[in-house]
Amino acid sequence: MRNQNPVVEAIRRRRSVRQFTREAVSEEVVNQVLESGSWAPSGKNNQPWKFAVIRDRVLKESLASLTRSGSIIREADVCIAIFLDQSRVYDRTKDVQAVGACIQNMLLTIHSMGLGGVWLGEILKNKEKVKELLNGDENLELMAVVAFGRPAERLTDGERDPLEKNVFLRR
Repeated sequence: MRNQNPVVEAIRRRRSVRQFTREAVSEEVVNQVLESGSWAPSGKNNQPWKFAVIRDRVLKESLASLTRSGSIIREADVCIAIFLDQSRVYDRTKDVQAVGACIQNMLLTIHSMGLGGVWLGEILKNKEKVKELLNGDENLELMAVVAFGRPAERLTDGERDPLEKNVFLRR
């Protein structure tokens, strides 16, 4: 059953894209993705995120060497490293959740523009090396890298468990 609500449809149709064409993504699109991320909700509106936009091939190659997802980073036209800014944190759990909402906003915006993107987390095993590579200050903690560009792969329908499997209480 498909919903006519465009937001619900975007949520259902978004997929993780790991292969990209060589077609460039405009700076205007990159800025829209960043702005959408910055409109995520955060406790006390503290906006605890910082971004590093990586397009340079040499820098992407260095970043790629820090993860098993290196081929994705190399192929994507744009990579955005998303950091939690510790200097803005007032409640770590809430602020990490806010960064997650920021990333989801970014991924939905990428999808809505006909692009493909993926949330990379395995790179967190080298978060200090990433911060050093990107000249991040001591207050920054890497939360993820989002890689995106024009999708080279055909997207398939997704699957989810039925709600009955995941909802344990309804009163």
